[in-house]
Amino acid sequence: MSYTAYFQRYLPLVEEHMQGVLERGDEVVAGHYAMMAYHLGWRDAALKPARVYAGKRVRPLLLLLATEAVEGDISHALPAAAAVEFLHNFSLLHDDVEDRSPTRRGRPTVWSLWGIPQAINVGDGMFALAYQALEGLADHHPAARVLTAFHLFTETALRLTEGQYLDMGYESRLDVDEQAYVTMIEGKTAALLAASTGLGALLGGAEEGVWRAYYTFGRYVGLTFQIVDDILGIWGDEQKVGKSVLSDILTKKKTYPVVYALTRSQVAPVLRELYAGPPFTERDVPRVVALLEESGAKEAAWAQARRFHERARSALMEAPVPATPARDALLEFVDALLTRDT
Repeated sequence: MSYTAYFQRYLPLVEEHMQGVLERGDEVVAGHYAMMAYHLGWRDAALKPARVYAGKRVRPLLLLLATEAVEGDISHALPAAAAVEFLHNFSLLHDDVEDRSPTRRGRPTVWSLWGIPQAINVGDGMFALAYQALEGLADHHPAARVLTAFHLFTETALRLTEGQYLDMGYESRLDVDEQAYVTMIEGKTAALLAASTGLGALLGGAEEGVWRAYYTFGRYVGLTFQIVDDILGIWGDEQKVGKSVLSDILTKKKTYPVVYALTRSQVAPVLRELYAGPPFTERDVPRVVALLEESGAKEAAWAQARRFHERARSALMEAPVPATPARDALLEFVDALLTRDT
């Protein structure tokens, strides 16, 4: 069975579990949770019930696929699946504020509708809900396993904030090399994907050596994913990507193509002068893109993505993990990252 077939089976279970966690009875604060539901695609801008695309839910679906890959019971991993998706969306809510992004997935962001203070509070609430969701693990798992899951989850939450700290700090720096870039995306993107597959295998009952192999797999999935995302952020189809393909350049984000061009290409001096200058406007974008293309940054980024992709495959193929249909679906998923356009 393909990974998409597994995902189609899991998605309603994840959505139902998340909605159950989000259900709160006090009408006085109903608007607080309605704004969370808006961000998650369950309400419209008037806070009326709706079904709107709000992302692929990749992280919780990978978590459940990892659970099934080690022949565990996915129903016992649903609390963690909900928790990783709440944690991911907490980071997106704050990221939208930090980047002043007016839209996400074609809809106004929470801060642009209800203001920055409310958006920060909504994000904080979703962070707390992530831990409340995780508490449900105690119903089906021994205390030692639950404690390990909480430790891994907390470390992941910290790594997310570390990665975002570096991402914002790098915008005004020109000394960001490839190692510094990888350190940043290890926190910003790879940590939560690693936690998803690691937690999935852990909660499926896998031994430490096995769930750590799944964690490593998720780490390299995350690194591959982010570099492909960086490429799409410059050369992707805006309608498919779901956000402006100008934003990464306008904000001077140190994405992989930019870091490569700034540090390892003949156009570096010209590009560094541009990045050291005043804020970019839309008129600057074509010139920056032309310099990136001249530097070979796009090709270099694809080459690096392929290297991380191979390491992801090796983590499962060479580790002491059972060869199950769900494990094969995980390998199919990482292969698909190299051809994605959204």
